[in-house]
Amino acid sequence: MNPRLAILTSAFLFVQIAHAKEPDVGISPWGKDDELGRFNLMTDASRAAILGRILGGKSYDLSVEYFIGMPSWHAIGDPRYQFWLTHTPRGTVIDDPMQVGDSQNHHVGYTGSAFSMYSHMGTHIDALNHFGLNGKIWNGFRADEFLGDRGWKKTGAETIPPIIARGVLLDIAGLRGGDMLPDQYRITRQDILDALKKQKIALQKGDVVLIRTGRMKIYQDEKAYMNNPPGMSLDAARHLIEEGGAMIVGADNLSFETFPSEVPGNYVPLHTYLLAQKGAPIIELVFLEELARDRIYEFAFIAGSLKLRGADAAPLRPIALPIRR
Repeated sequence: MNPRLAILTSAFLFVQIAHAKEPDVGISPWGKDDELGRFNLMTDASRAAILGRILGGKSYDLSVEYFIGMPSWHAIGDPRYQFWLTHTPRGTVIDDPMQVGDSQNHHVGYTGSAFSMYSHMGTHIDALNHFGLNGKIWNGFRADEFLGDRGWKKTGAETIPPIIARGVLLDIAGLRGGDMLPDQYRITRQDILDALKKQKIALQKGDVVLIRTGRMKIYQDEKAYMNNPPGMSLDAARHLIEEGGAMIVGADNLSFETFPSEVPGNYVPLHTYLLAQKGAPIIELVFLEELARDRIYEFAFIAGSLKLRGADAAPLRPIALPIRR
């Protein structure tokens, strides 16, 4: 064969092989119209089972506060959290917006407010449309067909059901002997296995698995919190989903993964693996400090998100209730 032709042929075959191995979105085993992904693992029986084990007594709030100056992705152009008063008791005396007169405005104090924010701020859950591959999201829904001017027609945040499931805390920061994992620490599959062994707990199909990096200790310091966060490795995420059977995975940081990416050609391989390929929602900025302090590693996880039509994420208010082991 002509040497030049041989080189061109080899190059063509290499491109074909590389393209063939390029990851693509997952197709749902629950049907061509499925928008829930691994939420399908949550059933009437699984909800009843975990609710029947609740001990009562103390509850744990796993959400963070929203405030001006809170950590956010504004460095890449997304808006900061904003909050402002639209009515104040003294202002209504002067403006009389309800047209009720001076006497009533002095008697009845009226305060109103408004806020605006990026969808991925504070404790929130990523919808399955947040990241995709090759112009598609989970279950092969194509942007050209299902993404309009008012958001996605498929897998929007309004499809996220109320979550009632077994929750598991994996305290990786505590496992490695510190309050907080080092900058850019990449949590491995072995970290997951070691934490499960130390905590004497096993994963079950349909779990909500929450990873503690300790980053929440500096949540009030926006710059420090956002700078070089620790995160999960792709191998660890695969273990949680493919071997552990997790329904949802979450963490106490904002990125969930650390940077730079470990996968050439994909700057967010965990997000695309979990959301687009496996249909597994991600929860970020979960407050796990009190659970870790009290060594509550297994609990009932109950949460509801805002039903934002077509959105790629929604604020979440999760609570943890200790259960019988």
